[in-house]
Amino acid sequence: MPQPRAVEWLQSARKRLGIFLLLSAGLLLAVSSDELHGGLMALLPAAEAIIRERPLLGILTFLLFAALSAMLAFVSSAVIVPVGVYVWGSAMSLVLLWLGWTLGGVTAYTLSRHIGRPVAKAIGPGPAMERYEGLITSRASFGLVLLFQLAVPSEIPGYLLGLLRYPFGKYLAALALAELPFALATVYISSGFIERRLALLVGVGLAVAGFSAWAFFALHRKLAQKRF
Repeated sequence: MPQPRAVEWLQSARKRLGIFLLLSAGLLLAVSSDELHGGLMALLPAAEAIIRERPLLGILTFLLFAALSAMLAFVSSAVIVPVGVYVWGSAMSLVLLWLGWTLGGVTAYTLSRHIGRPVAKAIGPGPAMERYEGLITSRASFGLVLLFQLAVPSEIPGYLLGLLRYPFGKYLAALALAELPFALATVYISSGFIERRLALLVGVGLAVAGFSAWAFFALHRKLAQKRF
């Protein structure tokens, strides 16, 4: 009979997979429909005109949204990445997205470390974070923290590891390494959406789903081994 915590992990995995599949279905629908794709694409030149007029503000706004998406579960950078790819191209969008996510993770860690549990509960993913308390500790290996960062939504490790006062240098390295492949995949998916490359969308989407599932179950297998 499954243990209660194992059931929570499986429920969390199903929830993440469900959200991912829903977003993927929405993108595929948009790419497959001439009217929907055309309507969305018509918005991009307007956004480009605004950004070209105020380039620094455009970059700062992109970084802010990316950072917030790494701190708050209800904020997503999915909306802004196609705009970035359309205006700046894939390479610059990748750098900005990766930098924004990293800044968001560092901010979550800093707030949690210096203010403590009140901020972690107020703006952090409280119930999700509580599942890992006692399983991830301040003495966790770098490999385990990297796997933790890869396996769960990015807002969870920042608040929890800050609360635990995990060494900042090791956290930053794990954060930067873990966010890079997801930033790359997000930019590829956005490029596939703009160019209506269905095969690219499906291929990258399946790769992300498979990699995320592997990281999730590898993490929980390692955590289960540590408990016995």
